[in-house]
Amino acid sequence: MAIETNPFADMTKMMQEFKVPGLDMAPIIESRSKDMKALVEANRAAYEAMQALVRKQTEMVTEAMQGIQDSAKAFAAGGANAPDPARQTALVSDAYQKALADMKDLAEMARKAQTDAMAIITKRGTQSLAETQKLMQAK
Repeated sequence: MAIETNPFADMTKMMQEFKVPGLDMAPIIESRSKDMKALVEANRAAYEAMQALVRKQTEMVTEAMQGIQDSAKAFAAGGANAPDPARQTALVSDAYQKALADMKDLAEMARKAQTDAMAIITKRGTQSLAETQKLMQAK
């Protein structure tokens, strides 16, 4: 079982021991902790999106291989008959349309992943700015 560790524990401890007269370190430490949590959340979202992209690509390759096998079986079943150019054209057209749709899906998944990760970071940036302004006004 993996034990989750806090890589910032030593830094937090050091900052708590660092005393400056008239400066309350607790809100600063809390704000930086929230920053780190937001980065972890953004990284987790990006990681999950990458896993989804890999699953989609695997699905695409599996479908393509199945299509190739089906086409080969259909061609072999035709026996000595010459291949039907109209059927071949339809197969190529279908494969092309499927490839375009798959590329569009992958691009949309990547765009959404970037948008989601940036939304997390932007939200935290806005909160951090508000926290900093609040700290500055307290003086």
